[in-house]
Amino acid sequence: MFAVLISGLVVFIALALFAVASSTLYLNTYAWWDPKTQERTFYGGLLQQERFSFSLIMPCRHEEEPVMRATLAALLSQSHGQLEVIISVGHDDPDTVTIAQRLAAEQPDRVRVSVDESTVKNKPRQLNTALAMCRNDIVGVFDAESIAAPDLLRNIDSCFVGRNADVVQGAVQLINYKDTWYSLRNCMEYFTWFRSRLHAHADRGFIPLGGNTVFIKRDLLLEVDGWDAGCLAEDCDLGVRLSTLGREIVVAYSPHLVTREETPDSIKNLVRQRTRWSLGFMQVLAKGDWKQLPTRRRRALAWWTLMQQHFMAFAGAVIPIAIVAAVWGDFPLAITLVAFLPLIPTVATIALDVCMLHEFGRDHNFHVSIYDYFRLIVSTPFYQLVLAFAAVRALVKFQTGDFRWEKTSHSGAHLSYVQQSGQLAQA
Repeated sequence: MFAVLISGLVVFIALALFAVASSTLYLNTYAWWDPKTQERTFYGGLLQQERFSFSLIMPCRHEEEPVMRATLAALLSQSHGQLEVIISVGHDDPDTVTIAQRLAAEQPDRVRVSVDESTVKNKPRQLNTALAMCRNDIVGVFDAESIAAPDLLRNIDSCFVGRNADVVQGAVQLINYKDTWYSLRNCMEYFTWFRSRLHAHADRGFIPLGGNTVFIKRDLLLEVDGWDAGCLAEDCDLGVRLSTLGREIVVAYSPHLVTREETPDSIKNLVRQRTRWSLGFMQVLAKGDWKQLPTRRRRALAWWTLMQQHFMAFAGAVIPIAIVAAVWGDFPLAITLVAFLPLIPTVATIALDVCMLHEFGRDHNFHVSIYDYFRLIVSTPFYQLVLAFAAVRALVKFQTGDFRWEKTSHSGAHLSYVQQSGQLAQA
């Protein structure tokens, strides 16, 4: 009886991991299924006349001046002529407040400072405080270390007009791929997320928005009361709520229009960042707004998407058990073969990532060496273990009600890469 139970557990674990790995492969390859699908992922034609004006919120907390200055310079160097920048800071962060006020004083007609007085500090509270100061048609969000492409806003403007959008999600790309053993894997994760996965979600009417390089009509944002001040994944939550309202959310990609950022500078910070994201997704799932989506298919997609962090935590807990059982367990041949079933989509995903690394280098003018391909493959299981640990950590926090905001620090590691590409504006 015990042997039957163990065999059943092994089969269940294998099938669950196979389902998760297969869905990941499906989403990661979506943009390349056929030429028409790939064409739909790009921006539309660029209009000659500017239609909308932009208010760009730049949330900052415990930031260094060179990082903030470079981000602000890129925003103020936009080829679009109708924009303002709101630097959002917290009142308990005097050093960053001082930097923000100094930068704003250099461009008083285009830059203002929003100081959030909330007792509890987090990004959505800062965003909501800054939203009250926004005066223009479209509200965009750029993190403190985000280097925007010079023509981004003109293309976003045209996208709003040409595709009758309520929301436009641009792409973000981490670029300091050589800095650490995990940075290349982190960069490729962003590449497939913004190049393919988000487009699959958008085409099916449910999209967890990214918190950066996202643009929303101000009237709509005010209508839904801005961002959820208690959610650690306020971007995902906003995307869910707008999806339930049936709003037109467009995801657009072009290599020369991505917003460039840096990877976390240590494993500790990577774990903290992913814990926050995982915990936020768990909050959004528990809130249940996704249950208001109009069709069963969309609700199923929403549940599956928001459950990914639970699946990741599950994987972190059971993968060692599955490996031990498959290698040393005395099971019938059929059970052993099923136990190794998740390896099929996993290996296929790694093969895809190797192809995507070539495209990543081509799109962003980086020289990708043979060693880079090697370390991409070798680092995969270790990187997945880090993500699984972060998901388990998030699940523990969720169960204990610990929703404290763990901010990711920024060192400006990406700035040298941007300088190499010649796209770093000068303040």
